[in-house]
Amino acid sequence: MNDENRRDEKQGLAVRLFGRALHVYFALTRSMTLGVRAACFDQEGRIFLVRHSYIAGWHMPGGGVERHETVEQALAKELREEGNLVISGRPQLFHVYFNNHTSKRDHVVFYRVDVTQSAPRKPDREIVESGFFPVDALPPQTTKATYRRLKELEGAEAPSNYW
Repeated sequence: MNDENRRDEKQGLAVRLFGRALHVYFALTRSMTLGVRAACFDQEGRIFLVRHSYIAGWHMPGGGVERHETVEQALAKELREEGNLVISGRPQLFHVYFNNHTSKRDHVVFYRVDVTQSAPRKPDREIVESGFFPVDALPPQTTKATYRRLKELEGAEAPSNYW
């Protein structure tokens, strides 16, 4: 290996190390949490909602995006875990929201999806109740955010930038 090749190799390594250091710096100084949530509709046009043990109200299913996981992988995993739901077709990205009610760094990627349910979801320590509901007959204690997202999906309201 000649001197020019060694110099190029050292420069390439330095550039890669600098790039990695920048990514670490941004992760520490600009870190944020990222979640997914979906309006899940069955063939009858009903929406699937869950009631958690640790937070009040009925919500659309979803959860956090883990390291080394794409947003769509997280979406499929959360729907499977929270409702035994299987996505039919391609999820439709609707909007990304800043969820400042949770923290000053939380964002939610919101999808509209058509689903089928592989089996009824049995209650457990996380999900105490779940089910499909007609959009015009949602259960009592459905959250305001769920109502807002549905209005946005139907075009009755412009999407907000905040969850």
